[in-house]
Amino acid sequence: MKFTALVLSFALLPTAAFASTQTCESNKYHQYIDASLEWYQNLVQLTVQKDPDLQEVGDWFMEGRTHHFELKREAVDWYLANDKSHLDLSQSVESWLKLTQQDIKALSAQQGNLGDYAKKVFEDRQSTPHPKNYELRSAFADLLTHPDEIDKPLKAYNRQMSAIAATQCE
Repeated sequence: MKFTALVLSFALLPTAAFASTQTCESNKYHQYIDASLEWYQNLVQLTVQKDPDLQEVGDWFMEGRTHHFELKREAVDWYLANDKSHLDLSQSVESWLKLTQQDIKALSAQQGNLGDYAKKVFEDRQSTPHPKNYELRSAFADLLTHPDEIDKPLKAYNRQMSAIAATQCE
């Protein structure tokens, strides 16, 4: 009986290692998504503080960014579990996943969160931009040319990204 348990333990070891590597990769990507969403939220908040008239377009922008990043989160998890050929894990975490418009359209046919986010992103990309989109992008550009104004959130983002990059999944 002990021998059978020992043999079974060794047989399951590669599966457990694979599962923990996949969990690590998923967690690493989720941390990247969270850091990115936090960075964009900080950018919108700083922009709206300077120009409160951009609140509505800022909310619209964040909704689109949230759809985009949540789709990526769901897609990476799905591809990690089902088809790693769509991922390039040898690259920096930001470059693991490349989704074309055709990929997004195909994913939108799936059920669950992945399909729901793919539909939202596909619709976002097909919709007319907010009337103040250019004004918001110009305000972002202006803000980004003043490093002192974005110093704290940028340093926080860079620290998070450095920690994520240092994470090794084996």
